Amino acid sequence: MPICSHLDTIAVTRLPAEIAGCEDCLRMGGRWVHLRMCTACGGIRCCDDSPNRHASAHYREGGHPIIRSAEPGEDWLWCYEDEVALTAADAT
Repeated sequence: MPICSHLDTIAVTRLPAEIAGCEDCLRMGGRWVHLRMCTACGGIRCCDDSPNRHASAHYREGGHPIIRSAEPGEDWLWCYEDEVALTAADAT
């Protein structure tokens, strides 16, 4: 099983109580499919199934490697750098 070598970048583990949508899509009037939270800065952005793919763009531009699903009932994380999926329990 692949191991994530970026767990030390996780600073934010809790989702915000309320999420209005993808921060970048809201600014530009775009739309999103699913939401992801950056575990380094807590930013909420859209997934790669969304037209603008803001979560992966945030990784490429900002170097924050791990996202977590911000969808209700989902408890997984993804490391872009190591290309490995994790559970929230793995990140603690």
